[in-house]
Amino acid sequence: MSQRQNLTDSLSPLQWGLAVIIGVTLARLIVLANTQLQLYPDESQYWVWSQTFDWGYFSKPPLIAWMIAASTTLLGDTDFAVRLPSLLFHAMGAGFLLFSAHHLKQGWAGLLAALIYLSMPGIGLSAGVISTDALLLPLWAGALYLLLRLRDGSGGWTAAAGLGGLTGLAFLAKYAAIYFLVGTGLAIILDPPTRRALLSPQGVLAAVILAAIWAPNILWNASHDFATVQHTAANANWQGQLFNPEELLDFLAGQFGVFGLLLFPVLIVAIIQAWRHWRDPDRQIDRFLTLFIAPALMVVLVQSFISRAHANWAASAYVAGTLLVLFFLTRGEKWRRHILTASIAIGFAASVVMAVLAVNPSLVGGMNAFRGLRHLQSWPETAEALHAAETRAEFSALVFDDRNIFHQMQRYGGQLETPLRMWQRYNAPHNHAENVWALEDGAEGPVLIISEREWDRDRLLADFERVEQLDDISIPTGGHRERRLILYAGYDYQRIPRTAEYEAAPAETDAAPQASN
Repeated sequence: MSQRQNLTDSLSPLQWGLAVIIGVTLARLIVLANTQLQLYPDESQYWVWSQTFDWGYFSKPPLIAWMIAASTTLLGDTDFAVRLPSLLFHAMGAGFLLFSAHHLKQGWAGLLAALIYLSMPGIGLSAGVISTDALLLPLWAGALYLLLRLRDGSGGWTAAAGLGGLTGLAFLAKYAAIYFLVGTGLAIILDPPTRRALLSPQGVLAAVILAAIWAPNILWNASHDFATVQHTAANANWQGQLFNPEELLDFLAGQFGVFGLLLFPVLIVAIIQAWRHWRDPDRQIDRFLTLFIAPALMVVLVQSFISRAHANWAASAYVAGTLLVLFFLTRGEKWRRHILTASIAIGFAASVVMAVLAVNPSLVGGMNAFRGLRHLQSWPETAEALHAAETRAEFSALVFDDRNIFHQMQRYGGQLETPLRMWQRYNAPHNHAENVWALEDGAEGPVLIISEREWDRDRLLADFERVEQLDDISIPTGGHRERRLILYAGYDYQRIPRTAEYEAAPAETDAAPQASN
């Protein structure tokens, strides 16, 4: 028997699963260390938050800022260190799914669950950027694993404490963790084993630990006029047209890109099958898993029809979704296994493409499908151009009309000598930049206005008594794309009251096409 065969025989399915997780993580670590893509504006905002410890921030709970602060403190203030927690958390998420699948179904189920998770297109992308989803999903996976252990009586007090701890941390990662509580509540009602496990002293312990971890963030929100809650409500955007079938279709199309081209339709079929055979005791675990999938999908589906929804808003559904499609595809006809294999292969192929583009963005060329890469390139060059502009006169502030560029200059504009300020478009702050660094009324100037938002430019300039156009700069961002900024000198800033009449009055450039983000 060869040495390779001895190694194969000596490794258990769990050990193979852990080896695959480590291997994929190391490969992605190499890509992350060699990426040529700078931080996305949201990533830069999270980095800004990490400079100050708090129990909450304008639009998100605090865990993402804490993880960035820990990573950059240990490894240095580099883009690699900012993004590293996402990669490590996803490895942890794959590990929890490995253990969950192995716990529910022996054999190679755990390895397959890890492969499904790691090959998901959304995870392949998320592993290379720092985001709240990258923290939420692994914590969700850990909480689900411990709940499964409690459900069948194999967990005990340690599992109960861990369930409370991981769920509490999930709420500090992203408020979409509420769907986990919704699923748990439905399980208590509809699933007798869960009801027996959680309506017990162990369930009380889990709830107490969850509350203790989440409480400081709740108190922070209360002391800040529930800023994060208000931001979440503003994101829902229920003030416009309330019937948007095109947004619904966009959201559904996005799920093929998040969960997988083949796996998303399989997931829908698996959910239906789980309840179609609701009397079948062998499908009990399937029905249990649907309770942690359907709430997020249904709520965001309705939200997309009423207003809009980003594709990742339902990402939490795909933790339990990984297990459900695994069980569906590994039972029954042989063709199901072929779908599983093909899906994993397609997912990893997509990851390879993303890795190649991250290391060599110039390969994108002018393809419109990758126009979003312009947000990830040429920020140091942009900062250098603005530094050259600020030295031509004595300005009291650099004033931005786009919070993305504002945060990128905080990250990459270390050479800028003039204070950075944000123009406030509405009565109340709509983002962290406006909340903390808004240009105050009465600023005499001159200030250097950096305008990117063509559709808001007339309103921006109207807040100044006098403006002079100075320059029009264009920064190449790869693939025949550019970042175009118009520079003005502004004097005597006094915000026009944002009355109903002000909002109703059409600005000359209001109808200008807004750049997609």
